[in-house]
Amino acid sequence: MKPAIDCLLFDLDGTLADTAPDLAHALNRTLEHFNRPTLPFEAIRPVVSHGGIALIRRGFAMEPEDKGFEERRLYLLDVYRKNICHQTRLFPGMEQVLETLCRQGVPWGIVTNKPAWLTDPLMEALPMPCGTDVVVSGDTCEHSKPHPQPLIHASTLLAIPPQRCLYVGDAERDIEAGKAAGMPTACALFGYLQEDDRPQEWQADFDLKRPQDLLALL
Repeated sequence: MKPAIDCLLFDLDGTLADTAPDLAHALNRTLEHFNRPTLPFEAIRPVVSHGGIALIRRGFAMEPEDKGFEERRLYLLDVYRKNICHQTRLFPGMEQVLETLCRQGVPWGIVTNKPAWLTDPLMEALPMPCGTDVVVSGDTCEHSKPHPQPLIHASTLLAIPPQRCLYVGDAERDIEAGKAAGMPTACALFGYLQEDDRPQEWQADFDLKRPQDLLALL
């Protein structure tokens, strides 16, 4: 039975927007700066949803406790901030989804682990058919995903019960957070899944092969 959905909440990287080209650019400029060979885009894309730590791990085969890791991470984030929306676009079909939400008056928003100092300029730069009703960044609340607090905070700001909000994400932590918040969940299979990901085991309520699949749930 299809749940009654009064609003849609989206993860940002790998769900709403294809940010991988700009993040791959930032990683490769960081690799060049530290005299390491660059990586092909296909090797970078799967880890983009997991942020700067995952990107430095992939590029340098380092761990956060290793000497020089934080220097490289901060350099990457600086390059990314300066090039935050050069090639980033909404995923194909997502504009149609947002236009439908706006036309039907369905509230929508973002719940991401990206810190606000990166989320806000990206959201300002991305062309949108209409504005979001709520944006919760990774540092908005005390906890970030997979903790449910950011999702509960978003539903509170919207004054819509969690069980009537659909959360859409491309990572296991997204589905885990949504379930813990009492929200129905949808897995964006078009996002940044890694080879060893098993999205069928995450037990999302819906699997989306493309953003337009959301339209059937409204």
